[in-house]
Amino acid sequence: MSVGDPAVARARWALMGGNFAIACGVMAPAGALNDIARALAVSVAVAGQITTIGAIVLAIGAPTLAAWVSGSDRRRLLTGWLVWFGVGHLLCALAPGYAALAALRTLSILGAAVYTPQAGAAIGVMTRPEARSGAITFVFLGWALASVLGLPLNAYVAETFGWRSSFTLVGLLSLGAAGWVWWALPDGVRPAAMSAASWRVVLTHPVLMTVVGVTLLAGAAQFVLFSYMAPYFRQVLQLSPGEMAMLFLWFGAVGLVSSMVVARTIDRLGPTQMVTLMLACMACTYLLWPLGVGGLSMALVMVPWALGGFGSQSSQHARLSLLAPAFAPASMALNSAAIYVGQAIGAGTGGALLMLSGYDLLHWAALAFVALALAASLWAARRPTALHAT
Repeated sequence: MSVGDPAVARARWALMGGNFAIACGVMAPAGALNDIARALAVSVAVAGQITTIGAIVLAIGAPTLAAWVSGSDRRRLLTGWLVWFGVGHLLCALAPGYAALAALRTLSILGAAVYTPQAGAAIGVMTRPEARSGAITFVFLGWALASVLGLPLNAYVAETFGWRSSFTLVGLLSLGAAGWVWWALPDGVRPAAMSAASWRVVLTHPVLMTVVGVTLLAGAAQFVLFSYMAPYFRQVLQLSPGEMAMLFLWFGAVGLVSSMVVARTIDRLGPTQMVTLMLACMACTYLLWPLGVGGLSMALVMVPWALGGFGSQSSQHARLSLLAPAFAPASMALNSAAIYVGQAIGAGTGGALLMLSGYDLLHWAALAFVALALAASLWAARRPTALHAT
């Protein structure tokens, strides 16, 4: 198959749609945090730990489930886990209290652990090598699109109608995406099964694991702030629900444009160089964060972060796929796990800082994390990588 084939074109769009639904669910607590805390009678810091708990489970689940599903038919695999994700979020909307919500969310979000990396691996198998980076980043546009439409819509729905409505919306989107993926993907898309020896090679290779570490650090940098943006906008900047939704919409729109540019240019520039540029952009926002004292100034301050945040994750997946194509199912699963570990570290760090000193130190912690990510990325770029499947 090649990118020009109609079947591959349909698959790319459907897999992107699945990532859109997955991303809406992963981001849902951030937009609904105010109402979750209010409706379930917990603090904002405690409510934010839904993200932390889910991220920890995802970090364990992504590589573990990747090993379990290795070599399976991707049409059935991806459709099934989207259904799991959708039904789980519909049940979350019925949770009677915080403990039940945390438990149901933990189970349902396992769908993201499988879907996101295996969607990338599936399109990689279907695409010719010289166009693989662009195809993978296209599939991950679903995350950027979710930030444009899903996150602000979720935030508005949660603030206006309650968090249960926002989780219901995620469930319905996921079930619709499952039907789309089932229709679009052909039978027989099976990335090569990974042996135990191959997993050991990936887990012990210093360059691949450093690249995975870059993803972890970048994710931690983003979620130190991102997990608590809704209450920050409400409590510190005194923004209305509509203003908050517009700020999230602006953030996502810039990220979507950036992601589209990345998908079109990454095959020419190269994923390693793209990652360096994206991380540098993120650092600019964290450094300038105190200058965002109102809705308009904050919108300007967030531009570099939006430019770099979404493109960096898809670029990292493409980077790993090119470094070791035969090991892509394993390395991309580990990379997805690193995203969620980073989210857990970031949300946990942000919650601790929030309880200790309020919002003042969050952007400095984000800047420290992204500086470490940039240093690790530059180190890995200077090291050779030569791997063969076993």
